[in-house]
Amino acid sequence: MTARPEQRVRHRRSLTKRRAVIGSAAALGITATAVLTTTTLSSAGAASSWPTATGKKPVSSTIKVTGTYDGTYQRFQGSGALGGGGQNEGQAPLFQLADGAVLKNVILGSPAADGVHCLGSCTLQNVWWEDVGEDAATFKGTSPTAVYTVHGGGARHAGDKVFQFNGAGKLVVTKFQVSDFGKLVRTCGNCSKQYKNRQVIINDVDVTAPGRSIVGINANYGDTAALRKVRIHGDGGKKIKPCTRFQGNDSGAEPKELGTGPDGTHCRYAQTDLGYK
Repeated sequence: MTARPEQRVRHRRSLTKRRAVIGSAAALGITATAVLTTTTLSSAGAASSWPTATGKKPVSSTIKVTGTYDGTYQRFQGSGALGGGGQNEGQAPLFQLADGAVLKNVILGSPAADGVHCLGSCTLQNVWWEDVGEDAATFKGTSPTAVYTVHGGGARHAGDKVFQFNGAGKLVVTKFQVSDFGKLVRTCGNCSKQYKNRQVIINDVDVTAPGRSIVGINANYGDTAALRKVRIHGDGGKKIKPCTRFQGNDSGAEPKELGTGPDGTHCRYAQTDLGYK
């Protein structure tokens, strides 16, 4: 269930480098496991060009993934029951990932239904959404130790949310690019089941206007968002809100916006962490 729309990253030298990265990540609250996961993945990411599809694959029923699924850069498009391209809630996804699953080298074309659902910890590596349907990906794990990793890839044309964070745990987005979007990440504002202390980490990401918000979190549930090395393109007027705090609820009501900008507690970044291009 998604929230209703709100108005409107061998050798001794290598090991030393990794230890340095882990040490500097402590201020962000990133675990060593999360850092090593993202630093050992493919280098494709924020500076990468959009890939050319190697073929087309219609998807008429959800592809359920355990282990690793390599799409070899085929374009997956919804058909039949998954052929809708609207913002209707409750749509099925093209891919459903079991706890611990990896989805990589995939292009989601249009229509993409509800994109990707992660039922627990998951990794999305070099996954590209050409035209986001309801949401690009929804994270639904129930464990506070769940880690959802998005490394590389990109998304375009998201009328509302790109990543819907409904579950518990931590979401790490690195080397990703997004353009023409509503929100890059939103922790669920009005789900019937809410979780406390969700963590969002956005690092080494390119954001291109138009867009409304990079991340939205629920301050009253203890959510936090850390932003580092975020490059914002085409937003000379600085209309895109980097981090917005809300008062979430479990009643389905529209969440109240509490404020925007860094506060040292929930929205953790400095202006130097944002670069305007």
